[in-house]
Amino acid sequence: MNSTSTVNPPVQTAQSGNYTFALTSLTSLFFIWGFITCLNDILIPHLKAVFDLSYTQAMLVQFCFFGAYFICSLPSGALVKKIGYQKGIVVGLVIAALGCLSFYPAASMHSYPLFLLALFILASGITLLQVSANPYVTSLGNPDTASSRLTLTQAFNSLGTTVAPYFGAYLILDNVASSMTTAAEKAAAVQMPYVMLAATLLVLAAIFAWLKLPKIEQQHDSSTPASGSAWQYTHLVLGALGIFVYVGAEVAIGSFMVNFFGEANIAGLEEAEAAKYLAYYWGGAMVGRFIGAGVMQKIAAGKVLAFNALMACVLILITVFSSGQLAMWAILLVGLFNSIMFPTIFSLALNGLGSHTAQGSGILCLAIVGGAIVPMIQGVLADSIGVQLSFILPIICYGYICYYGIKGSKPSQVNG
Repeated sequence: MNSTSTVNPPVQTAQSGNYTFALTSLTSLFFIWGFITCLNDILIPHLKAVFDLSYTQAMLVQFCFFGAYFICSLPSGALVKKIGYQKGIVVGLVIAALGCLSFYPAASMHSYPLFLLALFILASGITLLQVSANPYVTSLGNPDTASSRLTLTQAFNSLGTTVAPYFGAYLILDNVASSMTTAAEKAAAVQMPYVMLAATLLVLAAIFAWLKLPKIEQQHDSSTPASGSAWQYTHLVLGALGIFVYVGAEVAIGSFMVNFFGEANIAGLEEAEAAKYLAYYWGGAMVGRFIGAGVMQKIAAGKVLAFNALMACVLILITVFSSGQLAMWAILLVGLFNSIMFPTIFSLALNGLGSHTAQGSGILCLAIVGGAIVPMIQGVLADSIGVQLSFILPIICYGYICYYGIKGSKPSQVNG
């Protein structure tokens, strides 16, 4: 999952010879924030066990992380507009590093609220990073191929989410399972992995501060009158709700997967082993992105979106009403059909907005707060009716996305 810029569409001013180097450098950012975001799926079962939390309390991890998108997106856009894309990337990396370092005192003090604060700081840096990097990628080259460039870099984001479960399972969950007995020792298992992440982020910040990247200026799109508002476009408003429920469903499924696979009637896996299967969920999204890019050259994006959402509904229904390996692999396969949803909903929602595109992208970025709200609601359901039945909530989310692909995404504007 990626977000987009809240600032005005950029115009390129650099020599094309620099683009390959700049794009290659930027792929490292997409990888690292995908990696960090996916680690939350490892943190949730870990902290749930360490602090003896309910599912609702454990979902505060995602609430604080994705809540930062809602709170920090617009201020980040304003900051990037003032200091530029490259400096925005550097500042975002430094803030994210500070968030990672904050895990050390949180573990030492054995404090769940401090863990949540550290996650909020980390996510604030990631938000600034995304608001800086996404529009920068779209500006580096021919505007007609901007979507393909962003899709390619998003594939590296998916690579990060695919690798992270193995990293988290080995450095956090395996250590807990093998040698640590007290709650304090288990909490301390996250210290070194996040210190290593902080060091990596600071090294990247130093590199991006030193690199001579193309200068990109911003300009307003004058293709449509500047009067009115993006809120007048029904397909944008419905698209924002689509982003809300999509991010919410994707994050909620990933958040509950480790605990779900540990249930006796599903697979009965230990946390460290169950976490490794997350790679199939996020890896499916990476593979599906390449497949979807080719399919959407032949078939309308709305139809592909509706088909994928329908398949996700079918797979989750199988998960809810079956057991064992069938239920396990059905939920993992949802990742494959998640693949094209975010960029497709995003592009359909912005279609025809003209000079309101920047405002529209800001609205869509705020809608990522679904990643904070939907997992919390599913946590309440899991505490009351069980983890397996709680997956009914993502079915409702994907049902709406199916509607949006068929009908809601057709460009329309409310008069007046």
